[in-house]
Amino acid sequence: MSLIKSISGIRGTIGGKPSENLTPLDAVKFAAAYGTWLKNENTKPKLKVVIGRDARISGSMIQQLVMNTLVGLGIDVIDLGLSTTPTVEIAVPLENADGGIILTASHNPKQWNALKLLNNKGEFLNGAEGVKILNYADKEDFVFSEVDDLGTITIVDDYIDRHIEEVLKLKLVDAELVKKAKFKVVVDAVNSTGGIAIPALLKRMGVEVIELYCEPNGHFPHNPEPLKEHLGDICKLVAKEKADLGVVVDPDVDRLAFIDEKGEMFGEEYTLVACADYVLGKTPGDTVSNLSSSRALRDLTNKHGNTYRASAVGEVNVVELMKESDAVIGGEGNGGIIYPESHYGRDSLVGVALFLTYLAEKNMAVSEIKKSCPMYYMSKNKIELTPELDVDAILESVKNNHSSEEISTVDGVKIDFAENWVHLRKSNTEPIIRIYTEAKSQAEADSLAQKMIEEIKALVA
Repeated sequence: MSLIKSISGIRGTIGGKPSENLTPLDAVKFAAAYGTWLKNENTKPKLKVVIGRDARISGSMIQQLVMNTLVGLGIDVIDLGLSTTPTVEIAVPLENADGGIILTASHNPKQWNALKLLNNKGEFLNGAEGVKILNYADKEDFVFSEVDDLGTITIVDDYIDRHIEEVLKLKLVDAELVKKAKFKVVVDAVNSTGGIAIPALLKRMGVEVIELYCEPNGHFPHNPEPLKEHLGDICKLVAKEKADLGVVVDPDVDRLAFIDEKGEMFGEEYTLVACADYVLGKTPGDTVSNLSSSRALRDLTNKHGNTYRASAVGEVNVVELMKESDAVIGGEGNGGIIYPESHYGRDSLVGVALFLTYLAEKNMAVSEIKKSCPMYYMSKNKIELTPELDVDAILESVKNNHSSEEISTVDGVKIDFAENWVHLRKSNTEPIIRIYTEAKSQAEADSLAQKMIEEIKALVA
């Protein structure tokens, strides 16, 4: 089916032939490459790595392979078992570990799994580090430990509870205020580990919880990407139960979307916008999101008298720019909240706690919160090209055609018009240009996308 090797890790479908799919051999090879890189980057006599996984059916198998490969390299392992991406991220520094691996394919369907790699801060590796690991894997340049030097595995199964405690200790999270609001919330955790973490957090905040698809068995009842077209069940249930809010997370709990009290999508682009409005009202500072995220965050940040900056697409790029600008909050328009007061990683538990505190303080319905935000509408498209075409040359021509506008080439070509924008990015794996547009209405966003598609087709012709 598919095996994708990148600087951020290895991702593939379970089964099939080695090097073409994520087979046991591939899991062992890539885990050995990561462990070898850690050993070569450290002078410590003994290293420690934190491992956690989402609830995918293949998760236990892959975890055993990865953990015991590290043990074979003489590395000690902290086994968190069923966990979330942000839980592993906070566990790495709390355990004084040298790295971490999250076994999850994020929002991909159940046949996929992946190894997502962390450094000793619990943050994703940068490009240069990822390239080194890929080189170790390609060369199979591994030296395993002798029997007296093997690593150990220690099981620590309460880290989701520890994660919740860390969230509740944040200054801008007010569990008592939320408890007084007596919220009723429906949770769709797509039968993964969010079904453990999110209801537990909500109950600690005094919220009445209605669980939908919260059994962590890895059998996803719908496409696990938290988009409107996949969330009909929770939208109906929120309205039926007269709940105040619906909460949706992806399988590894780093993407967060809300449903309003009417059963309508709040919009994952607005998860970050709403949380940022709350944070900026309490702790003024700059914000960061990627170039394909909504302009609403920029408008909101400017309204608060602060500066917004845009990074290349990818969490590691957002984090790097957040550190450079000392941003107080940031993230991605896919529902990823990064709040440095907690840690530099997308964290749905933090997002839920901040949003509920904001909602309780505002004493408004979720739909009214949405209306108070700067309103934009997005259109996401792609255009397929033949392999022999020079995509870079096409993007350069588009840039030249609009040279009088505000243009960014940090990641592809983004053209900021007065009332809307378009962002063009080429795929790294196929001859495709991805086209993101945003405007004050859906019709305008769709129209701008169509105009850009026609412009590209004319350039190709």
